Amino acid sequence: MIRNYRDLTRLEMEQVDKKETIILIPLGALEQHGNQAPLGTDDIIAEAMVKYLGEELEAVGEKDFPILAFPVIPVGLSTEHKNFCGSITFKPDTYYHMLYDICVSLAHHGFQKIAFLVCHGGNAPVVQILSRELRSELGISPFILSSGAFSHPDVKATISEGNIWDFHGGEMETSMVMAVDESLVKLETSEAGRPEAFMQNKTLLPYGSVSIGWVSEDWKTEDGRPIGIGGDPSGATAEKGEIILRTSAKVLIPGLLEIRNWKN
Repeated sequence: MIRNYRDLTRLEMEQVDKKETIILIPLGALEQHGNQAPLGTDDIIAEAMVKYLGEELEAVGEKDFPILAFPVIPVGLSTEHKNFCGSITFKPDTYYHMLYDICVSLAHHGFQKIAFLVCHGGNAPVVQILSRELRSELGISPFILSSGAFSHPDVKATISEGNIWDFHGGEMETSMVMAVDESLVKLETSEAGRPEAFMQNKTLLPYGSVSIGWVSEDWKTEDGRPIGIGGDPSGATAEKGEIILRTSAKVLIPGLLEIRNWKN
């Protein structure tokens, strides 16, 4: 099992091997995931991934793996979602400095290995920059792990036939939430989104209506209304979500083993 950072007492934390222990920081987001999935989809997936990683580590005989799971960071860099109701975002510099300060505190206590578990793709650019600065300024070893094995054959096989461009808030992410708690998903209200801008290889634009009067061309329903998801989530199931979460955890195990063996 993976122990939670927040569950340890001060005395127990003093006894942790700071040089060898990996601090796993799951990075979520609070943003729209279509009509059907909760705003906290990425946070829910992040919490589930910690559980699945623990189970997969035990499956390969690593019951006493030196890792502590930090509380999920529930808000991230979600600028592209801000025009959809309920979405919350940090500014890039706010997000950077918040994560930086956490890592400075960890380094102050002697921790040398920090692994960011990215559960929202929009967080990745800031984390990449942050990791380089942490290594340069603090001499610690930051690592970046991605939570979704969406290109894995076993995961791709879960996508319903004809559901192309499945992406943010689509069938895969919705299934992952259903594997955790089906009651959080309102599949009867789901609509499909077509990522038109990606078809033309354009850059990502803000979603929804904005004050200057134009709307994003990124994700739209078939009748042209802006929608913040790609793909058709209507085929999502808890069984598919279990496959995706389990597979995503399995592919991260070699990386965690490599981090454990890393020497500064």
